[in-house]
Amino acid sequence: MARNITKTAILLIACVGRSGAVSAQRTVTGQSRAFVRSNAPVIALTNARVIDGTGAPARESQTVVVRDGNIAYAGPAAGAPTAGAEVIDLNGHTVLPGFVMLHEHLFYPAGNAMYNELGFSFPRLYLAGGATTIRTGGSMMPYADLNLKRAIDAGTMPGPKIDATAPYLNGPGLAIPAVKALRDADDARRMTAYWADEGFTSFKAYMHISRDELRAVVEEAHRRGLKVTGHLCSVTYREAVAIGIDNLEHGFFASTDFVPGKEPDRCPGGANASLTSLDPKGEAATSLVRDMVAAGVAITSTLTVFETSVPGQPRAPDAALDAMLPEARDQYLRRFASIATDTSRGAVRRFRNMMDMEVSFFRAGGLLVAGTDPTGYGGVVAGYSNQREAELLVQAGLTPLEAIRVCTLNGATYLGRSDRIGSIAVGKAADLMVVRGNPVTRIEDIENVTIVFKDGIAYDPAKLIASVKGSVGLR
Repeated sequence: MARNITKTAILLIACVGRSGAVSAQRTVTGQSRAFVRSNAPVIALTNARVIDGTGAPARESQTVVVRDGNIAYAGPAAGAPTAGAEVIDLNGHTVLPGFVMLHEHLFYPAGNAMYNELGFSFPRLYLAGGATTIRTGGSMMPYADLNLKRAIDAGTMPGPKIDATAPYLNGPGLAIPAVKALRDADDARRMTAYWADEGFTSFKAYMHISRDELRAVVEEAHRRGLKVTGHLCSVTYREAVAIGIDNLEHGFFASTDFVPGKEPDRCPGGANASLTSLDPKGEAATSLVRDMVAAGVAITSTLTVFETSVPGQPRAPDAALDAMLPEARDQYLRRFASIATDTSRGAVRRFRNMMDMEVSFFRAGGLLVAGTDPTGYGGVVAGYSNQREAELLVQAGLTPLEAIRVCTLNGATYLGRSDRIGSIAVGKAADLMVVRGNPVTRIEDIENVTIVFKDGIAYDPAKLIASVKGSVGLR
């Protein structure tokens, strides 16, 4: 342990420049080179609208100066230190923090409860879509995830910074061959320790975990200074909060707190019906929100994956369909067309109720973060879905500035990295996205990504997207 601390200290000292700011990782080799628009040591973004990610009003006619991978200046053009800089005129464009998204995957549904690792296409699409940091929401191929993360960190592959979540921690009863069934609480503790030792920095409890197993996971992860999230069913949200979980996934869609007669440690039927009939403003719902906010438990909104099952919501955009393997695209479109014929309105009511609860949680002071969960029956495609999540948060009832904060600074806050990422401020890493238009007045403009900066290196989204056409679903 002492050797690791010493090594870390040496690395930190080596990364501190004369200004005191930590120098960003700026190595670009191998595959990454083809997608770099600029790796100049100093870049000045001029005549830009700036949304800083804090929820503050946008500022017009601003200059952002990027120096050695960090933000050296963000303010009015007058007095901006642009001498010697490569100047990019962004008239008509908006600069935002890069997305920090907390429920992503490096796999995609292949059908029959199997999932393909998309280590080629998804890292590129996340980066092209403006996601500069992601937390994976559970792994099907753990060593692939770790090795992809390390390659991206080394600069040999293009992609976002990755907070890697270990394989799912789940009890018996799940028909997914890639997921191990925990034997008991001791096994849960052993698995948490094993994957932490292998390099995973986040853990996810899954649907059939028991309370004792969840408690063992939380205790072991917290002992190591790591966090636990959960897509639950057998354990209610209130039970998980009492155990000490840090985060709950899918907004309130995975809550079984409102199912009449729910048995302990059993995933009940009727969860969807209970959420469809729920009054989001009633005492049962509002008291759960109050308890979660008081406990400091974060909620991850993943409206994108649930939207795919709601009649009347739009299908994936044409560009996302173009990125898909033809067979994957056809499978998605057939299922989408089938759902469009549903006239029961139950899915519509449930979707609206869950949107309302997420907004209530946010308004009550809860830490609402965002992700997309590219699973379901397909159609939730990396990058495009990150943009769509921001739009859906606005559809739910947040303002565009609030939705952008949820997708940027709130995610960084949960990860404990708000000192380096998540907002535009001097001294932070230059993780930025440039979009054509004004997302404050038209949130859909967030789709018009023209440049993405990660640690001050400017990437070309169009080239990243073109490189993976027809790949999603296969590689």
